[in-house]
Amino acid sequence: MCQSCTTPLVQLLRDRFSVTGVLSDEGGFGRTYVAEDVDKLNERCVIKQLAPKFQGDWAQQKAMELFQKEAQRLQQLGEHPRIPTLHAYFEQDNYLYLVQQFIDGQNLLKELQQKKAYSSNEIQEILRDLLPILKFIHECNVIHRDIKPQNIIRRRVNKASSAKSSYFSSKSEASGDLVLIDFGSSKQLTAKVQVKPGTTIGSHGYSPIEQIRDGTAYPASDLFSLGATCFHLLTGVSPFELWTENGYSWVEDWQQYLRSPVSGELAHVLNKLLKKDIYQRYQSADEAIADLNQQIPQTSRLSSVTENVVIPPTQQPSLPKYYPKLRILLLVSSALLLLGSGEFWYRQFHHSQIPVSFIQSQSDNAPVDKQTIQSQPSKISLQKFFLTNTLKAHSNSMLSLAISSDSKTIVSNSDNTIKLWSVATGQEISTLNGHTDRVNVLAISPDGATLVSGSDDKTVKLWNLATGQEIGSLEGHSNSVHALAFSRDGAMLADGSDDNTIKVWNLTTGRLLYTLAGHSSWVRSVIFSPNSKTLISSSFDRTIKVWNLATGRPIFTLTGHSKPVPTVAISPNGKILASGSFDRTIKLWNMDTGQQIHTLVGHSNAVATVAISPDGKTLASGGFDKTIKLWNLATGQQIRTLTANSDAVQSIAFSQDGTTLVSGSEDNTIKIWRIAR
Repeated sequence: MCQSCTTPLVQLLRDRFSVTGVLSDEGGFGRTYVAEDVDKLNERCVIKQLAPKFQGDWAQQKAMELFQKEAQRLQQLGEHPRIPTLHAYFEQDNYLYLVQQFIDGQNLLKELQQKKAYSSNEIQEILRDLLPILKFIHECNVIHRDIKPQNIIRRRVNKASSAKSSYFSSKSEASGDLVLIDFGSSKQLTAKVQVKPGTTIGSHGYSPIEQIRDGTAYPASDLFSLGATCFHLLTGVSPFELWTENGYSWVEDWQQYLRSPVSGELAHVLNKLLKKDIYQRYQSADEAIADLNQQIPQTSRLSSVTENVVIPPTQQPSLPKYYPKLRILLLVSSALLLLGSGEFWYRQFHHSQIPVSFIQSQSDNAPVDKQTIQSQPSKISLQKFFLTNTLKAHSNSMLSLAISSDSKTIVSNSDNTIKLWSVATGQEISTLNGHTDRVNVLAISPDGATLVSGSDDKTVKLWNLATGQEIGSLEGHSNSVHALAFSRDGAMLADGSDDNTIKVWNLTTGRLLYTLAGHSSWVRSVIFSPNSKTLISSSFDRTIKVWNLATGRPIFTLTGHSKPVPTVAISPNGKILASGSFDRTIKLWNMDTGQQIHTLVGHSNAVATVAISPDGKTLASGGFDKTIKLWNLATGQQIRTLTANSDAVQSIAFSQDGTTLVSGSEDNTIKIWRIAR
């Protein structure tokens, strides 16, 4: 009989496991015991017993499902040295049992209660320990969904375990390591999450909004939970308590809870882990590891000698010593190939911080090295796409940009301001102030006279592009504005919001024409058809809707993407619609029938932005894989890949004459690409 919960215990479970004590009584779903495995010289193990306190309802079925899933995940992942191994899973006397490896140590919540708070260096060590584990499980197509201090155990430090660890190969057990436990809430990335209304899987405060609200989870969801865990350890403040009082508003100003300042480098990493908007978060553990490695010197690493998860080495940004000579050779050979275009090549090398070798053809699987370019200079000129300028005046991620109709001015967001740039010189022209929160999206009217901006302050502002003066403000949304589009004649403006609605305005009168409600999640892109009779919108609900602007009703809904759809573009003749998704694909649709034409596969991470050239022949796409891809719109064939960015490409736009492509990235740069005729 268990002395804690009075459950009758058999002497040996399955004639092998002897229960010696209670670890926890989890109340709803089961209890956890410490036991000994008599078949393995009384080695300690952990036994989970499923003992639901409800009968014949959905909750019992869900408990059994989660219990079985946990066993499957441990079997799948348990060869990793930082994840418990599954020893057995069986049914006995109408109870389900799961037996797993015993981790000798204590969880980080108990450790926090003793320490009161962790230092910045300790948080960096925790990130370096846990990010490779998340990388591993995500590569196995598993999402944990319940990362928090209670589910992270630090192995107890003792001489025996330290000596023992050197003898392990496939399953190291170095003392002091962090171990990720409790995969009962985990799920396969490819499986559809079924969540009963009114229930959630995860822990409030630690779980991101898409998981709590929609029941959806992605690798970026685990990364938010990791950020919330680090915040708790760093500040001693419980994210659950903050969430209870303020919802997710605390993540925007988490540093106010710090007991002492942290380094700018660590603040940058935590900022990106804690983004409420999944679109702005790290999309993979690899991205977070890369950022962390850039900030932490290689010599400061304290990884175990037996660790078999390798963190990629830090990439040094400096150019090799031979680069000046190489540049001269490239200039000479290029001048010979493109006689008469010396000014063009001078501007390319004078302004660009990244050599032309980073422009790849479709057949290239990796960046072309400089020596290859030197021996094959003609290959570059034949591509007809050239990086001519890199503008590096931003201190934050580039979420949106637009280019004026005369191709002379680029506008871009910068926190709660807007910057105007000269295309010819690359110099900043002016900064527009007026929004009280971050600017998310920008658009320029077809005549080039008016700039509009949407913001987290829930407003849309109109600006005179020539003078920089604010000329009006449109209000009505109850959440952030993330999408804007002008009709072709400039008479109407549509905006999409995180309140799941779209508003259509008459810009002549300033009157609201329609509020279009139909999406079940955030609206992230809107465009008018060329004849301005229909409006197309895309959303995090994974759908695209086509609206009749005469009635304000949807004509049809396009489904097919398996993840959020943040971007859409339409061909100049209105016949083809392109949509980009977090599922890493681009889909082309027939706008007359609503039928899918092609699915374009090429990006290795989420697609963030798409644009179609003015002649309707070329589709450009940018993504979290840091690349821009060019596609033949008619055939769906990939033409080439441009790889000059060091972070996600968030926004791209063609000039009206089709000779220029501009791109904005989370590496805080704007790049200007010329298309040679």
